[in-house]
Amino acid sequence: MDTRPIGVFDSGLGGLTAVRQLRRVLPGEDIIYFGDTGRVPYGSRGRQTILQYARQDIRFLLSQNVKFLMAACGTVSSTYPSEEASRLPVPYTGVVGAAARKAVTLTRNHKVGVIGTAATIRSGSYAALLRDLMPDIQITAKACPLFVPLVESGHVTDGDPVTTLVIEQYLTELRDAGVDTLILGCTHYPLLKKMIGDFMGAEVALIDPGKVTAIETAAALDDLGLTNGRSEGGRVRYYVSDTPEAFQELETLFLGEYAGGPVEQIAIETY
Repeated sequence: MDTRPIGVFDSGLGGLTAVRQLRRVLPGEDIIYFGDTGRVPYGSRGRQTILQYARQDIRFLLSQNVKFLMAACGTVSSTYPSEEASRLPVPYTGVVGAAARKAVTLTRNHKVGVIGTAATIRSGSYAALLRDLMPDIQITAKACPLFVPLVESGHVTDGDPVTTLVIEQYLTELRDAGVDTLILGCTHYPLLKKMIGDFMGAEVALIDPGKVTAIETAAALDDLGLTNGRSEGGRVRYYVSDTPEAFQELETLFLGEYAGGPVEQIAIETY
């Protein structure tokens, strides 16, 4: 048994959707979450800036004595080098691998769509892994940079006219390509799942990276002997790099029934 917390980080608040899923599958585990709300978004940044931010986020969580690291951020997951991750003192996972593995099990026609931030799509990480897993796969990838600010501005109500228009603008290409599986390659995007699903059609499977990564994380902790042995009572501490007020305004949107818990601002640049 290992009573240390799980560390989760994201460029902003989207990673809270992964925390929500972790709390569902690992209700007894403690979690420390860092959201880099002062420097969001990462998706429009250059690779070196993303790496600098990711390393600071990781150093902060390691300073909190975490036993496992999850980059609940499609941009970091697509950019942070696997060889560097392998040298970390605790196990690390991003959200790309689990989502790609789920996609190849669900697709029937071998046509898969990927949506994400500009940096995620530019990296080609999903496409490379999908092709490794299924060489004959046909991939249609699309950057959707407006989805994150729409979510963080609260434009998530079913039928929201602004979001509906943006979804049509971004996803018509994927629908016309005939994809039968769509990876929501940013942890903000599950909050738009209903509207995206309505546009794409009921026959298209939508993959929530936070959900499938939480399930794989639970299995990994068990395999590695890192679970704490509890089946309930897990607690979460939240840290942000901007004022906590914005977090407190949006936490229910991202966390649902798991909202609540202490929130503290830190100076991430010092790590």
